[in-house]
Amino acid sequence: MDNEPVHVTDLNFNDITRKHRLALIDFWAAWCGPCQALAPTIEELAKEYVGRILVGKLNVDENPQTAECFQIFSIPTMLIMKNGEEIDRIVGCVQKKYIEVALMKHLE
Repeated sequence: MDNEPVHVTDLNFNDITRKHRLALIDFWAAWCGPCQALAPTIEELAKEYVGRILVGKLNVDENPQTAECFQIFSIPTMLIMKNGEEIDRIVGCVQKKYIEVALMKHLE
């Protein structure tokens, strides 16, 4: 695992989320102000949880198939995936602490 968010696409989404026991995937777009505001938090989480949680970013404009599959209607939306299955969802530009609380529920 890397200490930077992994670039997730329609093509690699399933492989990435199934290969890693726990993953946080940020669905975002370049034009989205709240997504840009959340980006530094996503980068911090990638560094702080390296080796425990895979942190990835999926651009919804470039990868509409996965966004549609998970019914992502608002961005930013973060999916918490466990062994390839969605187990939690966070919508909106929220504080880092809020994301960490959600992640801790699923870390064993």
